[in-house]
Amino acid sequence: MSIALVRNPGEGDTYHYYDNVIEQVVSTTETHGAVSVMRLTVRRGTAPPLHTHSREDESWVVLSGRVRFWVGSNSLDDCDVHDAEPGAYVYGPRLVPHTFQSITDVADILVMNNPGAIEGYFRSIGRNDARDDFHYTDLAARYGVVFLDKPTSA
Repeated sequence: MSIALVRNPGEGDTYHYYDNVIEQVVSTTETHGAVSVMRLTVRRGTAPPLHTHSREDESWVVLSGRVRFWVGSNSLDDCDVHDAEPGAYVYGPRLVPHTFQSITDVADILVMNNPGAIEGYFRSIGRNDARDDFHYTDLAARYGVVFLDKPTSA
């Protein structure tokens, strides 16, 4: 049975991912694996590496700030670059390399993954003061994520 869900900002469970706090707006368990939605605040300089997902499509809605997206190549230098403003929707299909970074001091983003199992990766990392995604390559692989290139400074 499906039940509609309305969750206002601040009503979801929160957990740490590196030095960020993620609000789990909708979990994969609540949607029977269909989708996972996270609300996160990203700061300038905290970009994930360029990467691919083999198991899910990913979408972003920029709520505040400006966010730069790199997409479409295995090298940051060869990616298409797009800047997204508040209200922008960005879609990243599975297997398409991508990364993103706030180009303002902070940006708030909704991140949606279809299906939603990837949230287990973020929860597994937990709190860490220094971001080191390449240290978690094996963990990422268990979720179908492959890291390609280190982030650049926006």
